[in-house]
Amino acid sequence: MNSRWTESALSWWEEAGVDTIVGESPRDWLADPKKSAAPPRSEIVVPAAAETFPDTLPAFQAWLAETDAIPFASPGARRAAPAGDPGSGLMAITDLPDAAGALFGGEVGSLLDRMLSAIGRSRESIYFAPFSPIAPPAGRIDKAGVNFLTGAMRQHIGLVAPRALLIFGDSCARALLGTTMARARGRWHEVETPNGPVKAVVTIRPQELLKQPKLKAHAWADLQLLMEGLQP
Repeated sequence: MNSRWTESALSWWEEAGVDTIVGESPRDWLADPKKSAAPPRSEIVVPAAAETFPDTLPAFQAWLAETDAIPFASPGARRAAPAGDPGSGLMAITDLPDAAGALFGGEVGSLLDRMLSAIGRSRESIYFAPFSPIAPPAGRIDKAGVNFLTGAMRQHIGLVAPRALLIFGDSCARALLGTTMARARGRWHEVETPNGPVKAVVTIRPQELLKQPKLKAHAWADLQLLMEGLQP
């Protein structure tokens, strides 16, 4: 563990109000995460009939970059491409790119980097994907557009086949899990894909953490839950 990683991780822990890495109640850290993380069957959301999407990850990524089927697609529209390592075992989903077409830029990106360092990760060691590659001009996507993008994201997740998902924010939680972020936090879920279910944790967007720093402790609890589920 190098000093730069340690300094970044300690910075995030301090912001989140963490004074110990060990929980107050005992946990079986050696338990099989697949057994301990499985959600009740009632929590599994079964998607509607899937759209027809490319069936390999490279083809799907190329489709995202070129298709006119995505809401608000136009020749001049900026698109945020997925980034990171699809073989990392961890996929993170955020809602929209920012005004510059980036997934996490500026101060938001700096906070995200500290959050990831606290769990021994970096952007390069996670596969990031936006729910919509194109930010809507008015900040909203209609129901038909959300349904289309939900089907596309389920296909995307299924092709990546990560060990776990980290879902940022309320809109992504509603689309993929059928519930709010507030209700989804603190427990594992399963996201159905054409290639089978993938377990998922929901957390707060870094944008919201900047506005409400007191929420950082809740985000840290979510990251701890994620870490437990990713134990070998």
